Amino acid sequence: MRIVLLIMGSYLLGGVPFGVIVGRLRGVDVRRYGSGNIGSSNVLRVLGPGPASLVLVADAMKGALPVVLGRWLMRTWSLGEADLWVLAFGAAAILGHTFSVFLTFRGGRAVAATLGVLLAMAWQAALFGLAVWLLVVAVSRYISVASITASATVPIYLAATAVRWEWVAFWTAVAALIIARHIPNLGRLLEGTESKIGERVEL
Repeated sequence: MRIVLLIMGSYLLGGVPFGVIVGRLRGVDVRRYGSGNIGSSNVLRVLGPGPASLVLVADAMKGALPVVLGRWLMRTWSLGEADLWVLAFGAAAILGHTFSVFLTFRGGRAVAATLGVLLAMAWQAALFGLAVWLLVVAVSRYISVASITASATVPIYLAATAVRWEWVAFWTAVAALIIARHIPNLGRLLEGTESKIGERVEL
């Protein structure tokens, strides 16, 4: 029962729509502008770098906290192998953001929440993914392309560093989810209508 409660708590925390909350504090529903996404990239287009940075940090924290707290509680309660159960806590947080119960099971692309989970699980892989993301953004100016590329390379990095196969399988599934959530972005890229970083939308 404790493990079930931890998974449910991870999902609920992951589902907190900080992009919507920050937008409403500014009198704007970010879902009505830009890509309609609730993540920091769309908040950047709609509200600017300050609110976007706040959403980025908050979304990353709601991914990291369930893993850190869940691992500590599992070890404190001696309920099982914590390093495997954190996969469930991380997955719940990511799915909470992607299919938020607070937004009628809609949500964002889960990139920032995934970064938080990865930072808490394997910070070296997170830094590798972040470096890839920054490089691709610098070259392409497309956040969506950077997010897809970074998410796809993280499982390769983990496999190359000989971590346990369960982690590689987990992050391969997460990469597939992130890529699938970016299908609308891929369509706009093909049409030449995808926004580049730094472009703002008219309110």
